[in-house]
Amino acid sequence: MAFSSPLFSPVNFALNPNSQIHPKSTKPNRRNFSVCAIPPLSTATDISAVTGPLDGTTLAVLGGGSVAALAAILSLADPERRRQLQAEEVGGGDKEVVREYFNNNGFQRWKKIYGDTDDVNKVQLDIRLGHSKTVENVMKMLTEEGSLQGVTVCDAGCGTGCLSIPLAKEGAVVSASDISASMVAEAQKQAQEELFKAKDDQSPAPVMPKFEVKDLESLDGKYDTVVCLDVMIHYPQSKADGMIAHLASLAENRLILSFAPKTFYYDLLKRIGELFPGPSKATRAYLHAEADVERALQKAGWKIRKRGLIATQFYFAKLIEAVPA
Repeated sequence: MAFSSPLFSPVNFALNPNSQIHPKSTKPNRRNFSVCAIPPLSTATDISAVTGPLDGTTLAVLGGGSVAALAAILSLADPERRRQLQAEEVGGGDKEVVREYFNNNGFQRWKKIYGDTDDVNKVQLDIRLGHSKTVENVMKMLTEEGSLQGVTVCDAGCGTGCLSIPLAKEGAVVSASDISASMVAEAQKQAQEELFKAKDDQSPAPVMPKFEVKDLESLDGKYDTVVCLDVMIHYPQSKADGMIAHLASLAENRLILSFAPKTFYYDLLKRIGELFPGPSKATRAYLHAEADVERALQKAGWKIRKRGLIATQFYFAKLIEAVPA
């Protein structure tokens, strides 16, 4: 799928890890390339519905209209308690909550977002557009240095196959996995439909991705490239360090990650969003400081070669490409 929208402000990726990114030009060259969108901050941030009214005290504070006032009301809500109750319901911690969510209500919601149905609201449409641009630009990163024919790629956290399928179309040998059995089943279905519905006899037949139900910690093998999009948001930094090291151990030449950046402004927006849980808000969102991610990569013997930041109405995240140091 390919989408365009005025919501997306192009920025440049820089090869120099210390360089600053300035939204001046979208023309790609040997040193930079442009990207137009990044995955959503949270799989759960949907403010289109509020499950209950705010009390008078909260409304009074909101009336101040300042960032300070908005920050002050955060103490009036208890999203952490809500998370604890969700974990108790499924008999585990964050991982069990994520698995339960994406096998049930979350699967139905994200299947719509990742698909092409018109039955989406404005927020979900914005997420769809952003996700499509993310896949588009990751593909640009992967193909700009040559053909993907025969290249082994691990798509960790594949969802409904939005990245795995175009990778396979380019000739890559894809191993795709997701914690959700529902997501994996949908990805397999879509891959069968997309890869073989219009087969060109003049071109090599695409190799069907190998789809598996696995969490990140269970992944094994060796791959030329490992890609993990939209998944770090489910890991606190203490666990994300180990996850990054594990993914790096699977990759031989390249590791591509996306994550929601931890800054004061983005952290405040996330916490405000937690005041409006909505019926589909079921997973906790963790932000990550770029310095922490880079430190984890360096500890694993990797360095960042390209990095970029995109901020739109409902998106703010970093996309990085790392290579062996």
